[in-house]
Amino acid sequence: MQHNNNFLTLVEECRPYVKEIDVDTVKQKLENNNNFTLIDVREDHEWAQGHVPNAIHLARGIIERDIEQTIPDKNHEIILYCGGGYRSILSAYNLQKMGYLNVTSMAGGVRDWLNSNYKLVI
Repeated sequence: MQHNNNFLTLVEECRPYVKEIDVDTVKQKLENNNNFTLIDVREDHEWAQGHVPNAIHLARGIIERDIEQTIPDKNHEIILYCGGGYRSILSAYNLQKMGYLNVTSMAGGVRDWLNSNYKLVI
């Protein structure tokens, strides 16, 4: 997908404030059953086409509204992902502004997940 320049500028303004993690590390954390929550922030139709195993779905449009009911512990580890790693940066930035202290964005999103030959589930 071709992103517009203003969107990319906004992402790059937020990126220095957000930790990023690569897909291989996320896969390893899933295999090791580490205590974290993986959240897919993509749109409903994207989620329905397939998502990373063990992820929950809180789309970018509702995550700020629903995060405190879903994960009340602001110290709990949260890893966010989207299609390419842009929307997850914006969501992670906002969750940090809401007081969440251990939020990370999965760099490359589903694109890098699939490029690493990892499977999605439906």
